[in-house]
Amino acid sequence: MRHPPHIAVGLSALSIAGASGVAHAQASPAPAGVRSPTEGELIIIGIAAAAQEGFARQPAEPSAQPSTPPSEAVTERAPANPAVRTYPRQADGHGIKLGGYNVSRWAEDWRIMRDPAKRDDPLDRLKYLPLDDSGNMYVTLSGEVRLRSNLTTNPGLVDSEYRRENLLRMFGGADVHLGPVRFFGELAHGGLDGHNIGTPAANRRNQLFVQQAFGELSGDVAGYTLGIRYGRQEFTDGTAGLVSQKEDNTIRTSMSGARGWLQAGQFRADVFDFKQIRLGLEGTGDDVADDATRFSGVTLGVVLANTKSRKIFLDPFAWRERNDSLRWGAVSGREVRYYYGARLWGSIDRLTLDWVFDHQDGDFRGRNISAWQAAVAQTYVINPKGWSPKIGIHFDYGSGGGSYGTGTIHAMKTPSAGMIPYSYQGALNITNLFQASPNITVSPLKVLDLTTEFQHSWRANSSDAVYRSAGTAYAGSQNIHGSHVGDAIRVQATLKVTPRLSVIGRYEYFMPGAILDHLGYANSHYMATWASFRF
Repeated sequence: MRHPPHIAVGLSALSIAGASGVAHAQASPAPAGVRSPTEGELIIIGIAAAAQEGFARQPAEPSAQPSTPPSEAVTERAPANPAVRTYPRQADGHGIKLGGYNVSRWAEDWRIMRDPAKRDDPLDRLKYLPLDDSGNMYVTLSGEVRLRSNLTTNPGLVDSEYRRENLLRMFGGADVHLGPVRFFGELAHGGLDGHNIGTPAANRRNQLFVQQAFGELSGDVAGYTLGIRYGRQEFTDGTAGLVSQKEDNTIRTSMSGARGWLQAGQFRADVFDFKQIRLGLEGTGDDVADDATRFSGVTLGVVLANTKSRKIFLDPFAWRERNDSLRWGAVSGREVRYYYGARLWGSIDRLTLDWVFDHQDGDFRGRNISAWQAAVAQTYVINPKGWSPKIGIHFDYGSGGGSYGTGTIHAMKTPSAGMIPYSYQGALNITNLFQASPNITVSPLKVLDLTTEFQHSWRANSSDAVYRSAGTAYAGSQNIHGSHVGDAIRVQATLKVTPRLSVIGRYEYFMPGAILDHLGYANSHYMATWASFRF
């Protein structure tokens, strides 16, 4: 195994500042012999200055969801006034709720900032810019800067030179409310440089991308909350194991189409019809809706319990996905796949749970589809005081088989889920996989969470391949007997410097099992550090 000149594990300023090379620009020339700061370093200086003042003045946040294993933790957000809805806010399908900024910024409601006494700094003023005296017409501005550095030894599990990626994410958005009418727009930029990075993917390097641009009409009618939205948007109404905006990527996943919803006190319904977005590398003109894809369906929600100590929700769903150029084995063609399942999730006292089961059927080039997917995750808070230790375990299963034959396809797939829960470095996909992952989380400080996790991975069907995160098979793995895919040790540290600024570090050591070892694949270390600043 070839190693980089040096490997540093930790949340060091140097590893964060390393991402500054993405910007490819410098400030005004410095005197002779003095190095000019890069654009990335100037961003870090600006973030630190804003954070220093905010750290002393920001109020304490409510605790995040008790379960924060490495595969599920997200950046915290500053307190926001939740929108008034009849269905419980945390389960309405409008963004991931873990106690802060939403990953999808349109899910936030900052009307609390109409009161000057609630504002702590000039950035708070940007969260509520009134357009009239009534307060029903206003604009909310949002933004994010994320500097990230990834280091991978033996990338792709191939014995080869290390890879270092320095990534820059920049988002800017505007949310315009005109009574019951709303318009939301968000632009994104993704920068990438480093060492041995190969051909950049468009979700990692993109000069300018319209992340979201939609119009919405919503309101209360006869005791029900109704809404319809059309345009490019992020969609996360479902378990992250099936649909996700893929927060780990520099450019997140969005779709183009329509979505409508109805909410009552104990019931909700959400219908949608989307096309995937095909990304280019340049400006906004090469990112277009892909007519070869379509994703539509309905998700329901029922409140089973909603008390202080017990919150349980059941979300049945029925979806349809079409892809005109999907590949199984050595064959590509049109696939129409149906997803029928349900998600049971919530909390009971100190226990949080998230269980999902679904069956998939359909047709691929005249061949039947019959596949299964299951995800069972639970975490228990041993003691809410002190270091607040939490223990958890999640089991993930995706069926496999039939990919290389001529009969029924038993290999499952997901419409738009990220694969970070199964491997930080992209070594594995949930297709044809069974994984058991015990974890433990402690919080030695209120602003610091430390999580370690061990993953053991098996192949679900020995006649099918082992798959990478992108969905491509490890060549020849379908011909190797055995079930052991590999083991991984994962560690994550999350430091919430202020409600706006967070620093995260990740480490994964992946050890190929008998199948991949037989094919000559190598062990791999993966390290990542990033700083995110949001307003």
